[in-house]
Amino acid sequence: MDDLEVRAAETDRERDDAFAVRRAVFVEEQGVDEELEYDDHDETAVHFVAYDGAEPIGAARLREYEAGVGKVERVAVRKSHRDDGVGRALMNALEQRAIDAGITALKLHSQTRAADFYRSLGYERHGEEFEEAGIPHVEMRKAID
Repeated sequence: MDDLEVRAAETDRERDDAFAVRRAVFVEEQGVDEELEYDDHDETAVHFVAYDGAEPIGAARLREYEAGVGKVERVAVRKSHRDDGVGRALMNALEQRAIDAGITALKLHSQTRAADFYRSLGYERHGEEFEEAGIPHVEMRKAID
């Protein structure tokens, strides 16, 4: 994708663009309750947004979970742009930001159907499947440097 750009949201508009992608994917497409989708971590997390030209097509957020460990959350790509490398580009930008911040490990709760994607990026499954927002998930982790 020639016009793909991923960046950390630094303006209200960029953050709103990330939220719009999350709303389209999680609330509208997957039926997640809006009250579960947005939480207090949205105030302190670093938000990422992927653009195809001017159109926001992907989003993710990163927050410090504990000393040296970051948590990847709310990774979403609009249906029209899946399998175009957007998720990988989002994760690369997020991981680089984590490394720059001194984070040495990342964890995430992957929807079970997306676990192979994260596995392809070096994440390993930990524990049993569980339900989050009515959707099956697995915990995954990766050491970064």
